[in-house]
Amino acid sequence: MLSDVFFPRVNGVSTSIQTYRSDLQALGHQVTLVAPLYPSAAAGAATAIDPIDTVRVESRGVPRDPEDRLLKWGPLMRWAESLRPDDVDVIHIQTPFVAHYAGLRLARRLGCPVVETYHTYFEHYLHHYVPGIPAPLTRMLARRMTVSQCHAVQAVISPSRQMADALREYGVRTPIEVLPTGLPPAAFGAGNGAAFRALFGIPAQRPVVTFVGRVAHEKNIDFLLQMLVELRRRVPDVLMVIAGEGPAEQHLRSLAARLGLEPNVLFIGYLERTRGLLDCYRAADAFVFASRTETQGLVLLEAMAQGTPVVSTAVMGTVDVLSGAGGAVVVPEETGAFAAAVAGVLRDPQRREELSHCAREDAARWASKVMAERLVRLYEGVIESDAAPRSVAAS
Repeated sequence: MLSDVFFPRVNGVSTSIQTYRSDLQALGHQVTLVAPLYPSAAAGAATAIDPIDTVRVESRGVPRDPEDRLLKWGPLMRWAESLRPDDVDVIHIQTPFVAHYAGLRLARRLGCPVVETYHTYFEHYLHHYVPGIPAPLTRMLARRMTVSQCHAVQAVISPSRQMADALREYGVRTPIEVLPTGLPPAAFGAGNGAAFRALFGIPAQRPVVTFVGRVAHEKNIDFLLQMLVELRRRVPDVLMVIAGEGPAEQHLRSLAARLGLEPNVLFIGYLERTRGLLDCYRAADAFVFASRTETQGLVLLEAMAQGTPVVSTAVMGTVDVLSGAGGAVVVPEETGAFAAAVAGVLRDPQRREELSHCAREDAARWASKVMAERLVRLYEGVIESDAAPRSVAAS
């Protein structure tokens, strides 16, 4: 696996890679991950000791995005020189940047097939990071790049049916496998909501709604703050916890101040995943989400695994997660309707308990081991299809 992002950078791509790799290794497969080496100042969190078969490559910064890095081509190619055709059965690209082009070059040299996961709906992201270029132009460029990259690999993995449909509408003809990231067993561990509230000085009876995710413009957190204005009229002492970091944080703090919401909003940054994050989910009376660009929406599943009712719009990948989910209330992106739905959950303990019970059942259907077994079958298929040309290349 090659990726321009991995822990300590916290996001859905890092989580997906770690979940799949752990399950693949548990199934008896060898997985080497090539990922950036993060400077301590850019990490945003303490760097844990990497597991075996993780290769950290020197990286460089990304303009206008201090959290992220890009693999450096030279050091990456020097490491790759040590690989031989018998070392690798398949290459799995996780990001469309340096990792994509390095993966293709490596595959040509080794004579092995390539699959790529399309994690991110780039046509709705790019204009935030390329100022001065009209959004229609950035969407066109993003689509062209996506089609070109998808046509360079043997199979594309999409985390949701909606993202797969979008790729086909772009004109992608490469086979697309819909394969979401599953929840590892640790996600179902019992979080301690009381401990979280005590840590941050939140009274036990205060109504809490929580957002977890990258604090970025494309997450539509602006809408959640606008919604909070309406929600506070119905539930005056409500508190919105925003867990995460990102380039929109200062903008959102300023917006909260302009809206007079400072007493009702708590920014807490990133949380340690194996305990602090579970506690955060468990402490919430409801989890709120309104992103328009998610290719899956793992945080929805993580919240439901802790028995936290979800109130969310259903757009792109979140449609798959929320379809038929008894532990979620699906609402339109309209501040009044969204606020009314959240207030209904907060004010009704019995309904909240019913939603909580259903949420755990919903999350249980997304066990990660099942998804990893499906990924193995996909790998086996592309390896078998590529066997003839690989034999020629190896000879």
